Amino acid sequence: MPKQVRHDNQYMFNHAPKDYKCPVCLGIKKIDSVDTLIRPSDIIYQDNLVTVLINSFFISNNAGHVIIVPNEHIENIFDLPDNLAEHITKLSKKVTIALKEVYKCEGVTLLQNNEPAGDQHAFHYHLHVIPRYDKDNLSQNLTNKKATTPEERLPYAEKLKKYLDAETSLV
Repeated sequence: MPKQVRHDNQYMFNHAPKDYKCPVCLGIKKIDSVDTLIRPSDIIYQDNLVTVLINSFFISNNAGHVIIVPNEHIENIFDLPDNLAEHITKLSKKVTIALKEVYKCEGVTLLQNNEPAGDQHAFHYHLHVIPRYDKDNLSQNLTNKKATTPEERLPYAEKLKKYLDAETSLV
């Protein structure tokens, strides 16, 4: 049974084990560890609240998708403060525009999973921003993902970082 905590008149459900080594926290703090696939070169944007990075797993026809994560360890949407949710949403709009420009994709899907029954695998809130292409079969391929190397992710990160760096104000 998940841990139930009362906070701000809401109930939050947390599923991370007590000794959980959060791979997202390690990655955004740029800690080199066998407990995370995230490397500093994956980070395309970071401010005092959030980090945007290339996902370590590529989905079959949608390589180079991005995740937006809070820098503070927050397990899921139930724990996400409203001001941070607003910041992430504003930033996700900028990232979708970047994907359209840089990847020349035909659409973008935002995906955010909560709790194990909702397919949450890393117990740190993260919003997927996925480039979409005509007949890419994303729905059928969501489980068809492969772990990638930092070298495979680097061209995607460099292109997006260059585009985002050119923007005068991301949020």
